[in-house]
Amino acid sequence: MDDLQVPPGPGVPRGLRVPAGELVEQFSHASGPGGQGVNTADSRVQLALDLGTTTALSDAQRELVLDRLSGRLSGTVLTVSAAEHRSQRRNRTAARQRLAALLRDALVPAPVRRPTRPTTGSRRRRIEGKRRRSETKQNRRRPQPE
Repeated sequence: MDDLQVPPGPGVPRGLRVPAGELVEQFSHASGPGGQGVNTADSRVQLALDLGTTTALSDAQRELVLDRLSGRLSGTVLTVSAAEHRSQRRNRTAARQRLAALLRDALVPAPVRRPTRPTTGSRRRRIEGKRRRSETKQNRRRPQPE
C-alpha cells in the first residue's frame, strides 16, 4: 500500500503525505448483489487514520482537524468505508480518495467576514415588512364595540 497523498488546496498549499504505516485497512463482506463471488470476496474497505498521532499534520493542523471532524471521530480515529464497487481494489481507491477529501476540506481556513452595515434600502424594506405584518395582525383582531 502506498502513502496517502492529499492534493494541494486552500489550507494545504503543498498538499499532505500520510505515511502508509499510519493507515489501517480492514476488509469485510459488502452488502448487496455480488454474483458468483458473493460469499468469497471481502470487497468492503474500512480505512482508519489516528489523527491524534499522525506525523502528517502539524500541531495547529491537528487541532483544527480534530475540532472540525469531531462528529465523525471515534476518539481521535477517523474511519471511512467504501463498498460501492464490486472490486476490493476500486473500493480501496474510493476510501483513500474519501479520506483525502475529508482531510483537505477540514484544513480549509475559515473565511474572514468583513463587517458591513445594512444598506438604506434593506433597512427601509425591513421596516416596511414589519409595518405590513403589523397591519395583517391588527386586521385579525375582533372588532371593538363602538
